[in-house]
Amino acid sequence: MLLFFAVYNIVLILAAILLLPVILIAFVVKPKFRAGFFEKIGFYNIKLEKKYTIMFHAVSVGEVNAVETLIKRTREEFPDCNILLTTTTKTGQEIARKKLSKTVDKITYFPYDFAFSVFSLLNRAKPDIILIAETEIWPGFMYLAKKLNIPVFIVNGRLSPNSYKGYKRFSFFFKPVLGLYEGILMQTKGDAQRISDVGSKPEITKVMGNLKFDISKNIDPAAVESLKKEVEIGENRLIIAASTHKGEDEILLGSYLEIKKEFPDVKFMIAPRHPERYESVEALIQKTGISYGKRSEHGTFAQNDIIMLDTMGELMKFFSICTFAFIGGSFSTTGGHNPLEANIWDKPVLSGSCVFNFKDIYAFLTKTKAAQLVKTPEELTKAMKHLLADETYYKEACADAAKIFDENRGAVDFVIKTLKEYAH
Repeated sequence: MLLFFAVYNIVLILAAILLLPVILIAFVVKPKFRAGFFEKIGFYNIKLEKKYTIMFHAVSVGEVNAVETLIKRTREEFPDCNILLTTTTKTGQEIARKKLSKTVDKITYFPYDFAFSVFSLLNRAKPDIILIAETEIWPGFMYLAKKLNIPVFIVNGRLSPNSYKGYKRFSFFFKPVLGLYEGILMQTKGDAQRISDVGSKPEITKVMGNLKFDISKNIDPAAVESLKKEVEIGENRLIIAASTHKGEDEILLGSYLEIKKEFPDVKFMIAPRHPERYESVEALIQKTGISYGKRSEHGTFAQNDIIMLDTMGELMKFFSICTFAFIGGSFSTTGGHNPLEANIWDKPVLSGSCVFNFKDIYAFLTKTKAAQLVKTPEELTKAMKHLLADETYYKEACADAAKIFDENRGAVDFVIKTLKEYAH
């Protein structure tokens, strides 16, 4: 085992040296790549009290949103413990600070998988238990955590059929790493079966459900009313195009142009997934000739038909005032994003057909009217018109969205129970 990880670390260092010119160019061209560099390399400024420390790792925005409720519940159940939260991406770090800075004791970046970087974090933070959201497998990190007798759990794990093929091909590499975990808690039986097939031990591989079903509404009814007044939506209906990717904005704007002809009361909000696309999406909106504003400039629907949501961390609360939402990344090859963030507000969702990232969730939703997958822009426009024109159908879709949560909660309780078996 020692030889395996020694070779891995040497290969990692050599690869970093060989790719250094490319890495430097990426750092210059894409500022997000250099976010948290000094922490990731090992220069951590972590000063926690000497008491039991629970560490969570959430890669980016989606994972932070998934573990938000779990972390807040952990704080309630373990008020005397330190809670450390790490992320990998800059946007993940921003959302973590916005949503959880008052809940956790420290937020920082997850280290690069070099032995010296990992040791620096573990030595300074001294976590007693580590919970890693979804399926993040870092051999160097796992080896050192095991050497330091720190139990590590995968929570809310998932392994899509597409990802499984790659993992299975390299199971000779992943199997010894998976054997270092204290527990591998997967979302579904299918996920558990696939990760077991790759090499996880059956006795530590369990089905916990999906943390995403345990999300809660992030603003109260009074705040919802306040938000409506703030953006001056009035009695108008609102469609949100959420987390859109390149190539999807044109489709959504085209559908809205068609809808506007038949339903003049309908307003539109578009929320690009990545901040670096704000400028190009604004140019597309301008080409439509429709009046628009930007959230960052406090645009309202009193003067505009379209608002571009160009601020971070506000999308979920805007779902509270929409009629329904389109969830992006589903007309591209991205694999879709989390539809439950809209469903939690009892709002139905529409998506393109490429949703492999949330295949199991959509399997639940599409058995009802809570979600509908469409294959073409024409189908999207038709589905939108159906929700707007058929009041009975729309009310049934909203009721189905609410019912989904009642039937699938419990993942947070599962993890808390696991924590209580270890924490003291």
